[in-house]
Amino acid sequence: MLRLAIAQANLRVGDVAGNTDRVMALAAEARDSLKAQAIIFPELALTSYPPEDLLLRPALIEQVEEGLRRIAHSVRGIDVIVGHPLHEHGQLFNAASVVHDGRIIATYRKQLLPNYSVFDEKRYFAPGFEPCVVDLGGVPVALTICEDVWQPEPTQRAAVAGARLLITLNASPYHMDKGREREELLQVRVRETGLPVVYVNLVGGQDELVFDGASFVMDARGRVTQRCPAFKESLAVADFDIEGGQLMPRPQSLLPPPTIENEVYQALVLGVHDYVNKNGFPGVAIGLSGGVDSALALCIAADALGADRIEALMMPSRYTSTMSLEDAAAQAQALGVVYRVISIEPMFEAFMAQLKDEFRGRARDVTEENIQARVRGTLLMAVSNKTGKMVLTTGNKSEMAVGYATLYGDMAGGYGAIKDVFKTMVYRLAAYRNTLGAVIPERVLTRPPSAELAPDQKDTDSLPPYDVLDAILERYVERDESPEAIVAAGFDPTTVQRVARMVDRNEYKRRQAAPGVRITRRAFGRDRRYPITSGYRER
Repeated sequence: MLRLAIAQANLRVGDVAGNTDRVMALAAEARDSLKAQAIIFPELALTSYPPEDLLLRPALIEQVEEGLRRIAHSVRGIDVIVGHPLHEHGQLFNAASVVHDGRIIATYRKQLLPNYSVFDEKRYFAPGFEPCVVDLGGVPVALTICEDVWQPEPTQRAAVAGARLLITLNASPYHMDKGREREELLQVRVRETGLPVVYVNLVGGQDELVFDGASFVMDARGRVTQRCPAFKESLAVADFDIEGGQLMPRPQSLLPPPTIENEVYQALVLGVHDYVNKNGFPGVAIGLSGGVDSALALCIAADALGADRIEALMMPSRYTSTMSLEDAAAQAQALGVVYRVISIEPMFEAFMAQLKDEFRGRARDVTEENIQARVRGTLLMAVSNKTGKMVLTTGNKSEMAVGYATLYGDMAGGYGAIKDVFKTMVYRLAAYRNTLGAVIPERVLTRPPSAELAPDQKDTDSLPPYDVLDAILERYVERDESPEAIVAAGFDPTTVQRVARMVDRNEYKRRQAAPGVRITRRAFGRDRRYPITSGYRER
């Protein structure tokens, strides 16, 4: 029998000493408590992922080399397979080494370097070209790293080199339905090579990215025999029986796949939890309006951090409805967060008084609405400065796409809980959260959405209905379809052109937005990089 330990760890980018300590502690636990022969860590575990331009700092590489020496010196009785950057002959590699009783016995260099979507590895790394097959407990095992399994060549080379088991170290970021994609992809690699796979993935939040873990073992027939939990740290045993030179993983009970709402909600909670905690904030302040966006964001914050670390501010104006006041107070009470009401009316009136000469002879327009939003942003940032709590923004992806947000107003803050969540999904997630405990008043989910910045205002005064808007945005933003193609799919030509123009002209706002949790394939920021100044237009 071969017993491996899967270390699905939540590590901190740049904290090489802390990550090294974690590797050594988990290796000792796997050896002493689990009786494992080897332990496998995720891609670039010593720096965590993605280290970005930290990789250009010579001191970081020196710390990594020291970390490897510490592991080799301290860990005995279990083989350690750990990812790390490797500086060699003037080049930098994304590497994984096998540490065995005081020395590194093998090092693999990642062959395929992703340079699309959120990945930028060719900026830093040179590609490797050779397979790496190493003996673990008498079994020839091949190492691969993340992108290597997305194309056939590296795993085929490993099979030709004599491997009987594939081990892949990963820092594969989450987007909706990513777990299914990975498992289906590995089934293809298994069919091509006839080899079982141990897939070890990073877990945790890093700036916009969330790594979901969901590590798994797959047998030589492409069947998943074991799956680690998603969005949680895990140290799991993977046992293999060896018969006739073949490795057969021992099946374990498999949890049913989560619903998409459950999956996305966990990603948002983990992203907020790790951004706030890894950056050392004592908690968050959030503007609670009585609407669905801030209601969902408050739930996420409370579930991520605990109610005692949340301060919710209701900041009513002359346009705030009684329903909004009642619903915000009810949710805050249900969640047990600190809740304060600060009227913006005196400050708004002061602004209008000071601007009366400038505004004389000009009709009321969006200017007055934006002043209200900016007063609220100022109040939230004042609370943030005084308490140290970070402001959590509440804008959704539909609003960010078309610019239905106020710079230095509701966009002010340190992190966006639902920045990459379309409005229609916001409603689905809010309804899902209520199945875990009804904390969002039902009226919040059923009333027409409104910014409440003008008399009897509704979002549909400025935008198409959200089911229409989101369907167009999904095609225009996520799939890069042209307006012509979207119209051909059955959408109203005038609406499509209007939405496309709003998306194009609001890139400047999105560039100034806070980072936020990424849950889609095409998040604004790391994924979708468009120029602010551009003469390009699509008809």
